[in-house]
Amino acid sequence: MDIESLRTFVALAETGRFQAVADDLRITQQAVSKRIVSLEKHLGVSLLTRTTRGSRLTLDGQALLPHAERVMRAVDQAEKAVRPGSRPLRVDILNRRISPAQAVYRFHQAYPEAALDAVTLGDENSAQAAQAVLDGSLDASFRALAADDVPEGVRADRILEVPLQLLVGPNHPLAGEEYVRPSDLADHRIWIPGIRPGTEWERYYRSLAESFGVTIDALGPHFGDEALMDSLADSASLGTLVGNDDRYLWPDAYGLRRIPLRRPTPLYPHLLITRSGETHPVLTALREYLRNSAPQTPDDAWTPEWVTH
Repeated sequence: MDIESLRTFVALAETGRFQAVADDLRITQQAVSKRIVSLEKHLGVSLLTRTTRGSRLTLDGQALLPHAERVMRAVDQAEKAVRPGSRPLRVDILNRRISPAQAVYRFHQAYPEAALDAVTLGDENSAQAAQAVLDGSLDASFRALAADDVPEGVRADRILEVPLQLLVGPNHPLAGEEYVRPSDLADHRIWIPGIRPGTEWERYYRSLAESFGVTIDALGPHFGDEALMDSLADSASLGTLVGNDDRYLWPDAYGLRRIPLRRPTPLYPHLLITRSGETHPVLTALREYLRNSAPQTPDDAWTPEWVTH
């Protein structure tokens, strides 16, 4: 059964006039008649009777009308669900504690009317996230994606770059420093549990370690952020790396210190991954918000060479 023929039938049932329906649907009166004839032929019944004042429904037409109206309402709802701006923007924020989540949350606070669906795909690597964007199960994702790994049909904006900080307990030798250089970490244990091989963050931290002679320890089970904070508070030698906008919480008694890394300042590049040509209005607003709210890039910024967008 043709949807346009059904739409024409419902319109005729409302107005009774072929020319009025033709004008509303922007087709000819002959096309209206052909659609009705096609629908009647498909159903094997007569749906309309022409009169001097237009047309009226037959008994079969009256029986069909409520079902046809329900179908058209469902079609209209389906079209609205996928029309740009009619559905929430589905964004992968990777982890609810880190900078992309905080940036999207601030956007939501600034534009509460913008419909968002924030999800976390922390188990997928950058290539898998890009594929999810490409096949439409995501509208956007934040990933440190290498230029050579951007698939055709995907756009990557270098739009959210996060300076790294050293996080240590109060008894750590560097706890009192105003800032530390990345090379200063060479003689200290940097523990980042939970780094999985094949992920973009594993590649980033490997590049960082090779560039500055730092040993990053990812060994041991990762029992969660709270357990990591416990370990840092009790240790005089252990440290980890976090983004300056990452939101980690710990009891005041822990006395943990966040110390900026400078000379140079390592930036973690959260690229905004979207489909090429995507026109969702909330995505346009989000991209503009991120660009306008981004802090100035430090003069001594460092990112791996493979991030060349």
